[in-house]
Amino acid sequence: MNQTVEQLLQAALKLPDEEQLQLVSALTAAVEERGLRPFDDSWLEEIRRRSAEYDAGSVQAIPWTEVKERARRRTMGNG
Repeated sequence: MNQTVEQLLQAALKLPDEEQLQLVSALTAAVEERGLRPFDDSWLEEIRRRSAEYDAGSVQAIPWTEVKERARRRTMGNG
């Protein structure tokens, strides 16, 4: 990542959660408009599979706050 992108990222991470999601959505839409895809076909298939499992009720969602906490514990060596 170049310095400008890193600065933008750090600024974006300071935004409230809802505004971060709005930013992600806007960036994704802008990229898709230009025909770029953030994921290759294998990731798209995985996303579709997991989405179908969730829609069918065969998996249970984990709240984002819990996912973040688990990741934090793992990176800190406590998990």
